[in-house]
Amino acid sequence: MVNIEKFLEEKAALIDKVIEKYIPRKFSEKTVLFKVNPPRYAYSLEPVNKAVAEPIWEFLDRGGKRWRPALFLLICEALGKKPEDFLDFAIIPEVIHNGTLLIDDIEDSSEFRRGKPCTYKIYGLDIAINAGNAMYYLPLLPLMEHKDKISTEKLCKIYEIYVKEMINLSLGQAMDIAWHRGLANADEITEKDYMQMCAYKTGTLARLSAKIAAVLADANDKLVEKLGRFAESVGVAFQMQDDVLDLTGMEFAEKKGGRGQDITEGKRTLIVIHTLENANEKDKKRLVEILRMHTSDQRLRDEAITIMQKYGSIEYVKRFARRIVEESWKEVEELLPASDAKEKLNAFAKFLIERKI
Repeated sequence: MVNIEKFLEEKAALIDKVIEKYIPRKFSEKTVLFKVNPPRYAYSLEPVNKAVAEPIWEFLDRGGKRWRPALFLLICEALGKKPEDFLDFAIIPEVIHNGTLLIDDIEDSSEFRRGKPCTYKIYGLDIAINAGNAMYYLPLLPLMEHKDKISTEKLCKIYEIYVKEMINLSLGQAMDIAWHRGLANADEITEKDYMQMCAYKTGTLARLSAKIAAVLADANDKLVEKLGRFAESVGVAFQMQDDVLDLTGMEFAEKKGGRGQDITEGKRTLIVIHTLENANEKDKKRLVEILRMHTSDQRLRDEAITIMQKYGSIEYVKRFARRIVEESWKEVEELLPASDAKEKLNAFAKFLIERKI
């Protein structure tokens, strides 16, 4: 039996060391960044350290599962490569992901992240936005550092994947914001609308991780796409489990500031969409009313949760998440050679959608 939690802990420590290699806690003139992109006039290290390195590491040190780089390394291994040879590149999706969290917290006016005040609450909007944006590009440094060891064809494919997926991130975030801000008719969102938003937003960095790993590991184009689709389903299912835990997981909720933070934000999760499609008019009207309040009142949030439970929507989403991962795995399973890494990859996906925190 594969111990996925232990595997994630081991890989998280490795990944943090590699991140520090490219985004040091304190920049110096010998930093990789200045090697591949030397300044013209002066290094000006103090402002870079105070406004980039410090807020980034204050946030990274809060933890996180680091599952996207773990997925990256598992895919390399399942394709017959030594995962340690690809560690530097595995940081790409993880740093981008954490950058999106810094920006998301500003866009959502969130108070806490991973048990502490959001970065913009500590450092200010200007520094948080700039640091978050920097995290979209800093993890590409390994590609610049090792460009002589990667073929031009591979580099072109990787940069194209990166650009496409970063655009997708913005489209997904736009849909999410428009719905919970009432800029589009959020009460008529279909399951397909929701899945497209998730494919854009939540599935993107998992898909990016898998596809870049597959390209580096010499997979053919068909397998790159199939692995990308599998990873997308894992990313979407991971988000669905987050949505479930937001309403039901006490330890998970405590870290975020109480059960039902998504209700406070007015988010149209698949749980909400399923409820609105199946509820009677009275319950539907009341749920929409609470979502539009953007309330932090726990009593009202619990009332909304009770309505969602009444129509079996939480259980429905749990089953939905499990199904999309199982279906996408079947497409990949037949294309990967039998190996321990392949079995670990399957166990890894199951763990992410069954986790309790």
